[in-house]
Amino acid sequence: SSVFQHTREKIFIDLDQPRNPLQQPSPHDRRAKSPPHRDLARRIPAKMDPDELYTCRSQFWLGHYDLCLDEAKSIARRPMSAQLKAEREEFILRALLAKGQVDKVVRDAASLSSPGAKAIGLRATYESSPDDEAARTSAVESLQSMLADPENSSSTSLQLTAAHVFLRHGMVREALQCVHHGSTMEHLSLTVQIYLRIDRIDLAREQLALMRQGDEDSVLTQLAGAYVDVASGRSGASDAVHALASLSEQYGPSLSLMNATACAHMASGSMDKAWAALEEAAAMEGGSNDADTLINTVVCKRHLGKGDSEIEPLLARLRAGHASNPFVQGLVRVEGAFEREALKYRAESVA
Repeated sequence: SSVFQHTREKIFIDLDQPRNPLQQPSPHDRRAKSPPHRDLARRIPAKMDPDELYTCRSQFWLGHYDLCLDEAKSIARRPMSAQLKAEREEFILRALLAKGQVDKVVRDAASLSSPGAKAIGLRATYESSPDDEAARTSAVESLQSMLADPENSSSTSLQLTAAHVFLRHGMVREALQCVHHGSTMEHLSLTVQIYLRIDRIDLAREQLALMRQGDEDSVLTQLAGAYVDVASGRSGASDAVHALASLSEQYGPSLSLMNATACAHMASGSMDKAWAALEEAAAMEGGSNDADTLINTVVCKRHLGKGDSEIEPLLARLRAGHASNPFVQGLVRVEGAFEREALKYRAESVA
């Protein structure tokens, strides 16, 4: 989602599992071409002065999940509002989920009372059940029930998490309905990614303009700008490379930043530089089996003219370890369709 999946699912499909702009939209995306009615007078989130969670948020958005957790722990005893305390707990859960600690997220979320934390627990349940369609459907239905409840429906954290889950479930329109009002910068950022996912770069640019009006210097705004630049093709790719390099220099490289940088280089036609970024990503903790890194490596190797002997082992690792990834599911569909057509020709040849 892949970053260029999130999507991150890593164009980042979601910030938590940042979709790959180089990947083709799924059939679900194709059916969601018509966006819901857009309120052009929607409120632009006001630029906020840095608060106790400023660094915690930024580290999370950049993919530095360990640093996000360290920062959240270091500010635990600082005086802050109830809203900030709840948001801090939610970022801890989101960082743990991004690190793959699903069981801990489910346990910890059950002990918290905020709708946002409960929603993250449901997301963890959804992502821990790749082969259990009933459990996934139950998690989606629970989120829909929470959104329909007047006591919870105004929670921007609930709306954001529900949108992430709906995206993974192929419910693109429903995901967009959760965040298209742009109540927060994260809502606007995810809306940018959704519009890129359904090939509406014109609408993505509109949302990016709103983000820049709200806070041009925000990490989220800089990342969203890079996603739009990559999706624009060679003409914007160099700007994306520069923006991502600046973020890496300022905050340090991460898996998601290196994958985004690789995508930007591929969009610009610089395959050797993309390969270098992917090698750096693979060398990071967890990078060798990271879905986005594997997917982008497959794409880069194809562009470099590498043969099946180098690419098939990567695809085998993806199928074995990331069967629920949208890229893998799309690959399985295409391979199945090819095999069905090939059988027809074999039968005609025998006849």
